[in-house]
Amino acid sequence: MNGSRSLAWLVAVCGLLAVGCGEGSGRSSSGGSASPIALLNVSYDPTRELYRDINAAFASSYEQAHGRAVAIKQSHASSGSQARAVIDGLEADVVTLAVWPDVAAVAKAGLVAKDWQARFDNDSVPYHSVVIFVVRKGNPKGIKDWPDLVRDDIAIITPNPKTSGNGKYSFLAAWGAVKATGGSDDDAERFVTEIYRRTPVLDTGARAATATFSQKGIGDVHLTFENEAYLEVAESAGELEIVYPSRSIRVDPPVAVVDATVDRRGTRHAAEAYLAFLYTPEGRAIVAKHHYRPWGEATPAPSTAPTLPLIETFDITAVGGWEAAMSRFFAEGGVFDAIYSAQAGK
Repeated sequence: MNGSRSLAWLVAVCGLLAVGCGEGSGRSSSGGSASPIALLNVSYDPTRELYRDINAAFASSYEQAHGRAVAIKQSHASSGSQARAVIDGLEADVVTLAVWPDVAAVAKAGLVAKDWQARFDNDSVPYHSVVIFVVRKGNPKGIKDWPDLVRDDIAIITPNPKTSGNGKYSFLAAWGAVKATGGSDDDAERFVTEIYRRTPVLDTGARAATATFSQKGIGDVHLTFENEAYLEVAESAGELEIVYPSRSIRVDPPVAVVDATVDRRGTRHAAEAYLAFLYTPEGRAIVAKHHYRPWGEATPAPSTAPTLPLIETFDITAVGGWEAAMSRFFAEGGVFDAIYSAQAGK
């Protein structure tokens, strides 16, 4: 195991221990009704609150339907490090990661079947988000849209796109926003370069970037997922507010059963039911409550679901699709490396 993978494993295990998974999982493929089925969901940073509620609701629903208790544990860190941790041996029953390339990497390692995207609706994307802005109370810098981010008096917080799904989507949102208004690739690269020139800290994950902006008080604007933005503002006691740009990228976090684990542990039925629960009316209502956008047209909870503003969106195909984006922007020696190396050399 190389050094970076060892670090990814350590981060993931520490996150797992923090939620109490190290106290004995009680995992059993054939235990009696007194022994709960134990599932591990390996997810990315901003989903902690969402899956806390999903887990409780699903466990109750599954036990009522099947007469067997289920105990779901969580592991959270940056999406890229979570994928590496699973590849290196973290025994996830399901992965609910931020970006397609991270689940695809787990599949390439032989842990998830090649047809994983076809197993659940909408290419196994049960909910969406968008990248938006969080600013200081009263929006003192007057930030309204993407062009405002590259003024000389603006400092930006966004996570590292090499490690973070939020970071990748923020990079691609900025790039795509230029392209959507008729800009060239050169225009987009200049714009994104200016964004990172104004980024004093590149945290490895979304939740760390939230802490940098909201708790440490660094930066004038935070580029983040919509769901994370609402939580950040709610916890700020009125010190932060949300700004919606005119357009942004649609965030599509995929989910998958980790076949190698569930077949070895005998947990396939519960794991598949767990991910399917995200598409049910009850699951959709919880998704909406946490300011994600459930897939599909059915209203998840008319009386309680928050109303999220309409926003013009583009998806990953606007920047060539994930395989092209990973190769062009985020691979070793790609566009981001060139931008960051140039900044470091100044």
